[in-house]
Amino acid sequence: MWPVLSLLLLCLWPKPGLAVAPADTRQAMHERSPQWLRAVGRLQVPGNRYRDGHYRHHTEDCSATLIASSGSQRANTIITAWHCLEFYRDLSEPISFTLKSAAGNTISREAYRLADGGGMHGDWAILRLYQPVAQHEIAGIKVSPGRADPELPITMAGYSRDDGIGLQGKQLTYDADCRITAQATDSTDSNCNAHKGASGGAVIQLSPEGEALFCGVVSRGDSEGLSIYVPVSRFRSALRQHLN
Repeated sequence: MWPVLSLLLLCLWPKPGLAVAPADTRQAMHERSPQWLRAVGRLQVPGNRYRDGHYRHHTEDCSATLIASSGSQRANTIITAWHCLEFYRDLSEPISFTLKSAAGNTISREAYRLADGGGMHGDWAILRLYQPVAQHEIAGIKVSPGRADPELPITMAGYSRDDGIGLQGKQLTYDADCRITAQATDSTDSNCNAHKGASGGAVIQLSPEGEALFCGVVSRGDSEGLSIYVPVSRFRSALRQHLN
């Protein structure tokens, strides 16, 4: 009996030097999820990449967040990552933003670029919807007046394109109760779990009153517990010019 049990434990115990994959702490959006998640949508950006001597059509699938100023009855501004628009050159091709209402209705809007950080050093972009979204359909998220508090949890949300819980970008996922691990002027590190496709998604921290506040935009990560976002403080001045 004991030799068999010892062999079983040996097989189950991680081998020295072998990496153990971190647990996926994300959740799929469901009916009991926070309602502010409705403001995080899918962003599809048509583009052209130069490869092998030719420009080839490419659609970039990202995420974006609908934001609004306090007291607004409608929202027409979204925030995403600059790199989602990197290959967008033909302005006649529409950028598409899609949301899901609580009633299960799909809300689609076309958008155009207002301002951006100009590169990965400023991986943010502000877009305007041609047609606003009414608050009774989906409420835009208010912008945090300051940087996220590193002592408090944050939530990161987006349409990750992994084959697992993200369903290849068809399912909104979010990692709640993750933490800030390092802060710099242009970026913030976290242990949130996000995958490719979540770029441009939302980073949220709750106010003392429990209100969701937009703190930053998802930029990049390693899909294994390191996700980097651009804090809203990095582009607050541009946001003030364009947020209605």
